Amino acid sequence: MNGTELARLTDGTATPAASAEARAQAKAKAEEPEVIAIQSVRNGKFVATELNYAAPNTGALRARSALPSGSWESYDLEWDEVTETFALKSLANKRYVAVEKNTTGAGQNLLRARSTAVGSWERFALYYNEELDRYAIQSMLNGLFVTMENNYTGSLQYALRARSADISGSWEQFDIYDMAS
Repeated sequence: MNGTELARLTDGTATPAASAEARAQAKAKAEEPEVIAIQSVRNGKFVATELNYAAPNTGALRARSALPSGSWESYDLEWDEVTETFALKSLANKRYVAVEKNTTGAGQNLLRARSTAVGSWERFALYYNEELDRYAIQSMLNGLFVTMENNYTGSLQYALRARSADISGSWEQFDIYDMAS
C-alpha cells in the first residue's frame, strides 16, 4: 500500500479514517487484506517475525532485515469496519500481532505475532503524515505508538514495542510497502 492509498484511508490527515468514503474503501480492502512490508525509518531495516526465538519472545517483531525477502517480513493488513482499526497478521506463522501489555521487564509492550484471533490486544490505528510520507502505528490496547528499539542490545535489539506517547522522531516512523504489486 503506497502513501497515496493510505492517505485516502486516513483522509490525508494525521488521524485515522472516519469519512464515509474512507470507510467504504476500507471495507472493500477488508475483503482481501493488503500484504505489506514495514520498514523502520530509524535504522532502514524491514520488520521480521522472529519464529526461532525461545519463549517468551517467540514471534517478536524486529526491524532487522535488509530486504523484505519472504514471509518473515510480510504481513496482512486487515481492516475492521466496526472498530475502524487494523490488525496485522504475520505471514510467517499465520498469527496476529499483539501488544504484550501484561509482561514485565524487557518484554513489556513488545509486539509479537502470537494470537490466533483478533481482540483488543491486536488492534492498531495507522497514521499517515503526508508531508513526511511516513507512517506511525498506535496500539489501541494502551494508546501508545509503536517504537523501534534501536538502542537495545541482545536478542531484542531493533524490537518493536508500543511505548511512546508521541511521534517524536524516526523511532516511531515507518515506511509501508505494498507487497502484492
